[in-house]
Amino acid sequence: STGENVEMAKVKDLTTGSPIKLMLLYALPVLAGNICQQIYNFADTIIVGQKLGENALAAVGTTGSMFFLVNGFVIGITSGFAVHISQRFGAKDYDGMRNSVFNAVFLWGLITVIITALAMIFSKPMLRLINTPDDIIDDAQRYILTIYAGILAPMLYNAASCILRAVGDSKTPLYFLMVSAVLNIGMDLFFIVVLKMGVFGAALATVIAQFISGVACIVYMIIKFPILRITKADMHINGSIIKTHLTIGLPMAFQFSITAIGTIVLQGAINKFGATRIAAYTAASKTEQLVTQIAGASGVTTANFVGQNIGAGRYDRIKKGVRAWSFVTIGAAVFAMVVIFFFGRDICGLFIKNRNPVTLDSSMVYLNTVITFFIPLFLIFVFRNALQAMGKTLMPLMAGVFELVARTIASFTLPDVIGFKGVCLAGPIAWVSAMVPLFVTYIIYMVKFKKKGYFKARED
Repeated sequence: STGENVEMAKVKDLTTGSPIKLMLLYALPVLAGNICQQIYNFADTIIVGQKLGENALAAVGTTGSMFFLVNGFVIGITSGFAVHISQRFGAKDYDGMRNSVFNAVFLWGLITVIITALAMIFSKPMLRLINTPDDIIDDAQRYILTIYAGILAPMLYNAASCILRAVGDSKTPLYFLMVSAVLNIGMDLFFIVVLKMGVFGAALATVIAQFISGVACIVYMIIKFPILRITKADMHINGSIIKTHLTIGLPMAFQFSITAIGTIVLQGAINKFGATRIAAYTAASKTEQLVTQIAGASGVTTANFVGQNIGAGRYDRIKKGVRAWSFVTIGAAVFAMVVIFFFGRDICGLFIKNRNPVTLDSSMVYLNTVITFFIPLFLIFVFRNALQAMGKTLMPLMAGVFELVARTIASFTLPDVIGFKGVCLAGPIAWVSAMVPLFVTYIIYMVKFKKKGYFKARED
């Protein structure tokens, strides 16, 4: 019908056309959105570091792994539930897609209540567990409790953006995120500089800005995307879909959380070196996160491309697209390495008051160590997301376990042998431990699909 054609013009079908061209056009808005999302934390960290000093920077920085533990779970669970939505869209089953959205929303609401309560209860014990120094623990507690109390905000935004991306729209989430990023910076300055609210003001600004972007994204989606508009007929709990969501979503969420547990262990090792090294690591990790947003965008693109083509039965396109996209991702990793090599010290300097040379030197020790391993890190996002979008969630989860074990062993042993450099090597060792089994598993599945004739059937 004409109405359906209008609706379809607003979404992007990734099952036809040049895979690499479609993936590039899809990835660019996702990358821009990821960078905007980093501005939330960047604004907090820069303003805190410059206006409140090194101890406040260390307090915010020491909660980074705890923030990732919960936010990573949110990202994983929203991305995981969107896989089935993407598959139904690729199969042109729009009634099934809308029912899948309804069941996902029901689960997201329930999960938000549970993780908010658990996160707030265990925040202080976790800060003690990771050896948070006494001179920064109060500020750290104040910051992370505010973030945890507002978990609904990232859940809203990530849920809405993942639904839109599942149907091929990677631009709309970006537009709202850009606006809220500007709001976040403005509120940071107002709360911290004008109202003197300290680290609490930084956290509050982040929560409010992300909540605004989430609500705006949902309202826009309801108004502008009729194909996603839930009707009474769609509003029923479907046990099969619930099971599918949980089967795909929980392993993805736990995979993020397992990775986060590894960073918490690493943070505990770093905290033993004192506030200056914590501040150095905070500045360096923020710089690392900025350039590795390319990898995150690559993973989101892979997941939605593979998800839609699985739904359409286009295994030939999956093989072709993922292979080409892997080389693009390797190129992106090299680009990120070059950026860090030439501009890493200047970026770190944004976070450190008076550009303390001792702190900056420690930041660069970390960055110069990890950039050597950016290629395996970036490829993790491609093969992990490809497997998850195919519904093959066991190995991505196990790869997270391998990563956790490797990071934990390195964090507990290497610092005693080679000092701070040992902390810097923990991440790279974990990345290699995860990437190798993911790559091998992806190849195994491609060989299985070929033997079953999936490629030949479509290519003919």
